[in-house]
Amino acid sequence: MRTRRVESTAAGSAVTVAPVPPLVLASGSPRRSQLLQMLGLEFDVVPAEIDESRRGDEPPALFAERLAREKALAVAADRPDSIVIGSDTLVTIDGDILGKPRDREEAVELLLRLEGREHRVETGIAVVAPGGRIESSVEGVRVKVRPFDRQTAEEYVATGEPLDKAGAYGIQGYGAAIIDMIEGDYYAVMGLPIGRLFSLLRALGWRYNFRGLEPLP
Repeated sequence: MRTRRVESTAAGSAVTVAPVPPLVLASGSPRRSQLLQMLGLEFDVVPAEIDESRRGDEPPALFAERLAREKALAVAADRPDSIVIGSDTLVTIDGDILGKPRDREEAVELLLRLEGREHRVETGIAVVAPGGRIESSVEGVRVKVRPFDRQTAEEYVATGEPLDKAGAYGIQGYGAAIIDMIEGDYYAVMGLPIGRLFSLLRALGWRYNFRGLEPLP
């Protein structure tokens, strides 16, 4: 737990504020860490190890939310004193889920499949609080990719950026050059819908105060 904070009242008596549990990100994604760091939050990174297989024709949105819940719960089992955040991002087009490319050749083909078209990004988010309480949701975003040729795809892949990303692009990096439009939460496309995260935290009794988290009164 973080150190207890003591505040003085007008009468001079001390009010002890409940301690804030440690925050844990159940993901090794540099983008998710970057977003939490941007908000000034202190957290540990503990990547979850779960089976990420899809169950039959599970809808992408439900699939993303389930994976986020399972990741958060898996880490929370070892960190029961912590607030654990789990997230998972899927890129879908024509009913197919586009994962991370196996190699550069597949990355080029994935990009050419998205070229000039709209697709959806579904990002599941889950938060487990001490005691095992869990809240989860999913944020869906519509993304349109600019028209481009194979040479452009190959040049983008040569940067190395697409190789560890679902759908073979990163909206926050060089990939911004191929994105025409997004409708929805930009941060969900990066991998962590911040507004939705704060809503889940509030449902569990915590609020963000621009310095960190604190319990709701």
